[in-house]
Amino acid sequence: MSVLVVIPARFASSRYPGKPLVGLTGASGETRSLVERSWWAARQVAGVEKVVVATDDDRIREAAQGFGAEVVMTSTDCQNGTERCAEAHAVLGGGFDIVVNLQGDAPLTPHWFVEDLVSGLQDDPNAHVATPVLRCDGRALNGFLDDRLAGRVGGTTAVFGAGRHALYFSKEVIPFTPQRYDDDADTPVFHHVGVYAYRPDALAEYPGLATGPLEQLEGLEQLRFLEHGHAILCVEVAARGRQFWELNNPEDVPRIEAMMAEMGME
Repeated sequence: MSVLVVIPARFASSRYPGKPLVGLTGASGETRSLVERSWWAARQVAGVEKVVVATDDDRIREAAQGFGAEVVMTSTDCQNGTERCAEAHAVLGGGFDIVVNLQGDAPLTPHWFVEDLVSGLQDDPNAHVATPVLRCDGRALNGFLDDRLAGRVGGTTAVFGAGRHALYFSKEVIPFTPQRYDDDADTPVFHHVGVYAYRPDALAEYPGLATGPLEQLEGLEQLRFLEHGHAILCVEVAARGRQFWELNNPEDVPRIEAMMAEMGME
């Protein structure tokens, strides 16, 4: 089973321009760009045949090649990371059994999240796509609620049915929770981790699918799959003491750096 990991990296983000090149300082005091830390996270995943950075920007290409990454140049017409992964897979000539989209804003992604994701997709023949979900503790959920109260878009949450196929994803906190929780308490909310594993046929079909109203409203690329009847498997992953957060806004930089310092990540 051959696995390709693609790290889509776009400079012209509407919410945070230049985000892939933002520096993050680790516990050792060394500063590395977001895209480099995401690439390093991808290289820790077992069973991966190839890791590439997919971009349409020469600044990101030069930075990525500077730290040793293989780069695939893609079109400026790609609307999101999934379309960029589809194009990168095609440029490489296809042939991989599973393509993983490790979005470049998730440098804290542990290797076992991706390994569990690939295993989950292999074991569910009815799923076209798989994505990890992490049960929020009170600390994470309260952070989501604080972001929404402040008018910030924080993490994405997911709800799924008995077969763990996704029902919906949202930038709002779903399901509704009328209370706050102690930091270490389990909650009924699942944080959607921004990683995807695709079967190649579903990935190749995606760019030709019409963008639906839910994707437009939420700004979540995975909703295009749901709106067109594709099954997305939600694979519950375990934190194992690791903290996880995505870099969505400039305010997230000190939050992530504090987590890296607490976990001793260089």
